[in-house]
Amino acid sequence: MTLGVIMLVHTALQRAEQVARHWATHGVPVVIHADSTVSRARFEAFRNQLSDLDNIRFSKRHRCEWGTWGLVAASQSASEVMLKEFPGVRHVYLASGSCLPLRPVSELIEYLAARPATDFIESATLADVPWTVGGLDDERFTLRFPFAWKKHRRLFDGYVELQRRLKLQREMPDGLVPHMGSQWWCLTRQTLSAILQDPRRRVYDRFFKQVWIPDESYFQTLVRLYSRRIESRSLTLSKFDFQGKPHIFYDDHLQLLRRSDCFVARKIWPYADRLYNAFLNAPGDNLKRTEPNPGKIDRIFAKAVERRTQGRRGLYMQSRFPNQDWEKGFTGAEYSVFEGFSELFEDFEPWLARVTGTRVHGHLFAQERAEFEGGVDVLNGALTDCAALRDRNQRSFLTNLLWNTRGERQCFQMGPADTFRDIEWDIAKDPNAQVSVITGAWAVRLFRSNQDFAMIRQQAADLQRREAKHLDVLRSQYAKARIRIWTMAEFVENPMEPLQEIISEIGPTDYRRLTEAPKMVNLTGFAQFLQNLKNQGMHPYLTGDFPNTLEDLEKPRKPRKPYLIK
Repeated sequence: MTLGVIMLVHTALQRAEQVARHWATHGVPVVIHADSTVSRARFEAFRNQLSDLDNIRFSKRHRCEWGTWGLVAASQSASEVMLKEFPGVRHVYLASGSCLPLRPVSELIEYLAARPATDFIESATLADVPWTVGGLDDERFTLRFPFAWKKHRRLFDGYVELQRRLKLQREMPDGLVPHMGSQWWCLTRQTLSAILQDPRRRVYDRFFKQVWIPDESYFQTLVRLYSRRIESRSLTLSKFDFQGKPHIFYDDHLQLLRRSDCFVARKIWPYADRLYNAFLNAPGDNLKRTEPNPGKIDRIFAKAVERRTQGRRGLYMQSRFPNQDWEKGFTGAEYSVFEGFSELFEDFEPWLARVTGTRVHGHLFAQERAEFEGGVDVLNGALTDCAALRDRNQRSFLTNLLWNTRGERQCFQMGPADTFRDIEWDIAKDPNAQVSVITGAWAVRLFRSNQDFAMIRQQAADLQRREAKHLDVLRSQYAKARIRIWTMAEFVENPMEPLQEIISEIGPTDYRRLTEAPKMVNLTGFAQFLQNLKNQGMHPYLTGDFPNTLEDLEKPRKPRKPYLIK
């Protein structure tokens, strides 16, 4: 008998009974500590189920609340019973009720027998601990924590802040250097008995009772006083997420756990029947004699953390409540936004679709409805054109559109009359976006409308104000999209060059120069229309310095008279 196991149980007692019986029937004595929150009736039934095994004992019960002294007290009580009742035990292995042996018990016994003087406990100084989550490193030892963090959060935070303001600090007992690590250890009888029988134990216990999460520092610190040889690692496979919460292993983790070569794993889902059947009923022969190597699966867990916190490109983090801006990429594909083009050209959308082979929508954020290509009501992924549903979460509308149609570039129109205010910053900061803007093109629609001029003037002033604010966003230092902005006057003077630049970046199948352009609307009289707005006190400066008459652009230039230089 060289190995003894301590089990700290508080829930899923039927699984704890199954694992305890597995240890005991393989010649390993077990001491069980049941949380005092477990009802008397459940505890007695649990103990009666194991009464047929003579190498199982139960220790004094304590209340074990996360982050408090109860977990250390439970480990101490169970350790004292183990050392007293089973004098042949040489190594004591601390486990929880949700721990599951992954390899035959005989392998663990043989492994420890080959290392009779080695203590396996993760024990690192504060400077070497990168995994603390919660904002308290040195302060968990220098401050007092009489209130439970989970049950009395306000009192906990308030008392911490009070101690900081009053600059109250405690000093470590003489000779102690604080260390931290996993609470799941395997200590030699000599080291464990030295910790429990230390003449200054009352001093150490009194100090650590006020430490935050003492189960991660009590044995980890005191072991440094007595151990002859420490391997600063745990023989128990336990993985934690980015919030410091333990990963739970389910049935589909079977092959993953086998690859780790670890002796014990936690935390196992109590309904993982496949895991319990596979590992507790495994044959004990054909010993592996391999070193536990949790590093084999570290890459998978790192990928899981990345997937949960950042997701894939174009997907939110995979959790119940995604955090905004944590995603790896706001959108899942490149897309193009055109502002002012459908106002200036009569057939811009079908022309663009024909030239580039992309899917070209109308104004997706129009006030009445989302103008999908072809006028359809529902697009890929059951995305509806309903304006109310779209505007309830415009960000999700756009990201769903791009994700559901990935593999096919999407192009759509926008303008100052649209309702896109909730996502204009998202688009401006999105590296996947290509934004092309013809400023002042909204005036063309007013010019061609049949409304009273007073109403036109009012609408023009409103649209120009909206577009000016939108341009400030696009020109912001935080904008990461590929943004091009022309005034209407600049664009009309030479439309082919900017169109060629845009089409080339989209990446058409035919890289030849453009041989046709979309049909521009008839702008005869537009300059006078702008002048009328100016005369009414509304200055349409976003259109640029538009020529007085369109004919000035269309008239061929007179050739200069040739002259001879002698």
